[in-house]
Amino acid sequence: MPGFRFAREPLQTQDQECDADDDCRVEYVEDHGFIPLPLLDQTGSKEFVRSSKGLCAGRVRGFCRVVIFRQRKRAHPVRGKDRSPPGFHNSISRTDFLPVICGPRAHERKFDMPVKCLPAKPSLDHLKYQAKDLRKGHEARDSAVAQRIREFHPRFARASDAEIFAASFSLSDAQLTIARESGFSSWSRLKRHIEKPTLADRLDLPHHERIEDAELRRAVHLLDAGDVAGLREYLKQHPDVVHQRALFEGGNYFQNPTLLEFAAENPTRQGKLPANIVDVVRVIVEAGASQTALNVTLALAATGSVAQESRLQVPLIDLLCAHGADPNSAVRAAALHGGLESMNALLRHGAAVDLVVAATLGRFEDVRRLLPDANSQDKQLALSQAAQLGYVEIVRLLLDAGADPNRYNPVGHSHTTPLHQAAAYGPEHIVRLFVERGARVDVKDILWQGTAADWAGHVGRKKIESYLRSKEIKSDP
Repeated sequence: MPGFRFAREPLQTQDQECDADDDCRVEYVEDHGFIPLPLLDQTGSKEFVRSSKGLCAGRVRGFCRVVIFRQRKRAHPVRGKDRSPPGFHNSISRTDFLPVICGPRAHERKFDMPVKCLPAKPSLDHLKYQAKDLRKGHEARDSAVAQRIREFHPRFARASDAEIFAASFSLSDAQLTIARESGFSSWSRLKRHIEKPTLADRLDLPHHERIEDAELRRAVHLLDAGDVAGLREYLKQHPDVVHQRALFEGGNYFQNPTLLEFAAENPTRQGKLPANIVDVVRVIVEAGASQTALNVTLALAATGSVAQESRLQVPLIDLLCAHGADPNSAVRAAALHGGLESMNALLRHGAAVDLVVAATLGRFEDVRRLLPDANSQDKQLALSQAAQLGYVEIVRLLLDAGADPNRYNPVGHSHTTPLHQAAAYGPEHIVRLFVERGARVDVKDILWQGTAADWAGHVGRKKIESYLRSKEIKSDP
């Protein structure tokens, strides 16, 4: 909520079935915390209501997780922090599974694999050792290493594990992978960051304070102030500013934004948006923002918590789409963040329902219709979405179609397997279904080296954790 930061502390948690007419307080532990879900009526006609007690759901159906929690009001939001990371509450002291995003931009909202944050004083020698270890993992045919290579080395983006292991993988390949895993475009850029840091390298500062170009910095200041007249006049005097890009490295997105992209407040820089942000955005769009900037800003707005909590998300989506932003460029990101309201807005503007979107919305017939033409990556991501949202019939359908419960997920949840997602967020019967269909309980996620049982235990799902631990024991040689 603008102006406050809340620490959510669960007092009572239980898994239960909600009757169709129940008013339930829903915790959906998605990749960035407490948000509306497609557990609501698919019409979206019943809105979520905000109260001093937190997020309350309207009409809820099916499996959900009901939580009673208290909130402590604090002075101001921490700059750069978006919603809580994958289902783990701010009040939980353990952080070994939390997806780390560097500096004040922690808990951001774009579906790329989280980068590994560099320490305050990174060692180039240590990073070189990491690259050598990566080569050893490649030689050992480690599937987790293959996933990291696929995720961060552009040459292997669509390669299978077998293709990755069959290819040569030099030290320079390993160094490039490590650099991109740390949020840098190349090893030389990572090396420069360590040896000759500049203002833009200050990961402890919010993005607008890291802008090195004075003209762009001034334009962002006028945007943040909501100064419509001042920004319009400034862009008349400096028309090229609308196309100028800042350069930020060390994160997993927002690395090369234009002025328009700052308007989404995603990543969070100040924790609020001007009340007249729609008018501000209109000024920038009419000054000649590019199609790419329109599309990227649409995706940022559709997945940003500040815009959502300020009730400005749909007005921004409407304006951007009216000026030519492609709703298809943002609908999957909205789906992966569980943003029912933003998904509905994008569908209203003509976004297509693909397999992942259909699985997120629980549309069984659409999933069955789209499945024959879907590629393996979409099947896998749809499986992960359906599993954590509790759509068991869709999960069965996808498993029957060849989706693999042991494969690391594509971009979206790419450091985990479907079993990890189900263990932390989905219903128990889907966890059991995965195990019955051959899911390995000993597979560890790539970032935090936790099994599915570890994930379940971390979010307090003791019954699921106990079940998975029992399967771990049985699987030991």
